[in-house]
Amino acid sequence: MATISFRSLMLFSAVLRLFFIIYGEWQDTHMEVRYTDVDYLVFSDAAALMALGKSPYKRSTYRYSPLIAFLLIPNALIHRTWGKILFSVSDLLVGYFIRTILKLRGVPENLCTYSVMVWLLNPFTFTIGTRGNCEPIVCAMVLWIIICLMNGNLLHAAFWYGLVVHLRIYPIIYAFPIILTLDQSHFQSGKKPILTDWSSSKIQSTNGSGSIKITDPCHIWVSLKSMFTRGRLLFGLISAAVFFFCTGFFFYLYAWEFLHEALLYHLTRTDPRHNFSIYFYHIYLHYEHEFALSEKLISFLPQVTVQLVLIWRFAQDLPFCFFLQTLAFVAFNKVITAQYFVWFFCLLPLVLPWTNMKLKWEGWACILFWIGAQSHWLMWGYLLEFNGKHVFMQLWMASLLFLAANTYVMVTFILRHTSSPVFKRLEHGLSNIPTKID
Repeated sequence: MATISFRSLMLFSAVLRLFFIIYGEWQDTHMEVRYTDVDYLVFSDAAALMALGKSPYKRSTYRYSPLIAFLLIPNALIHRTWGKILFSVSDLLVGYFIRTILKLRGVPENLCTYSVMVWLLNPFTFTIGTRGNCEPIVCAMVLWIIICLMNGNLLHAAFWYGLVVHLRIYPIIYAFPIILTLDQSHFQSGKKPILTDWSSSKIQSTNGSGSIKITDPCHIWVSLKSMFTRGRLLFGLISAAVFFFCTGFFFYLYAWEFLHEALLYHLTRTDPRHNFSIYFYHIYLHYEHEFALSEKLISFLPQVTVQLVLIWRFAQDLPFCFFLQTLAFVAFNKVITAQYFVWFFCLLPLVLPWTNMKLKWEGWACILFWIGAQSHWLMWGYLLEFNGKHVFMQLWMASLLFLAANTYVMVTFILRHTSSPVFKRLEHGLSNIPTKID
């Protein structure tokens, strides 16, 4: 494959997105089926309300932070494509951040470029922003947080983490792996953390080569104390302060309407249609009835269990942990819409340089199984939504197949992944703990 420069790739990607924005305007005007995402119309209406000094929640089905509507106020003042341009620029920024993260870890230039292509030239991802979906902004923020952590900028990482959780609640799943990564053996005051290079062929165990025995009565206290490091406390306090400040400020402006639509709604959301989730059929059968608390909790149990296992096993390999967490979170969620897929697509290029998977066999198997299962679901969804066919059971079976496809992809990546903790362990960081190494 001919060498492609990153600058040429970015330029082509920008032109491609501009073309689809212009084409989308033409299709919206001349064709019955609109190119623009219906959510974009909701964003634009909410932004117009904010421009008039009114609540964005006067627009029914606006269930996002007021920040999204605020960013799109130029839609009402300048041109309606402003938001699409903003989201597409964020989409390109995701590609730039992917390259930045890979270069920080010493990934060769060609491999960096090919990995970035997985994002920038993915038809699903470049149509997300050009159709007017806000997810590229969230993806860019998540990647920027990883960059800040890799550069040792905990204050910046904490600020953006608090903000992104306010913007879209799902990044809360990254809290535990981030906190676990902020170990004193990786982060020390005034020092930039040392990153594990891509070319490293042997990864030393983070547990050392021996066991630790207690030689002092205060060892347990010192160990517990070491859990509450300056970095962890700083990150937790700042990110929580930013989240609660934003939430409190908008609660002051828009009261319970904001709290319900932007946060609480997403915790209790049920959707009997347009939903890839395995819980789809159960939701459909009981849609007009209130779900018992036990039912709501049970639906979260598989999701929480998988998250904890992945965090316990892969937290030190931060980008890979984020990727698996996000894929599992989406796969086991009560509601799954197509826009959720972009959440893990932006993290996929960060793990490709460390996979032993061959595209010719296992790679294509993952791609075809995942796309095939999704297309199979969409076929039944089309028969239900547009033809009015009673195919709820078939649609539920298609949801089970899609869960199997996501699980297969996740397990395959785990089996073919080369473990590579992001940060090198600095053993002298633990010298203040009285231990005896066997």
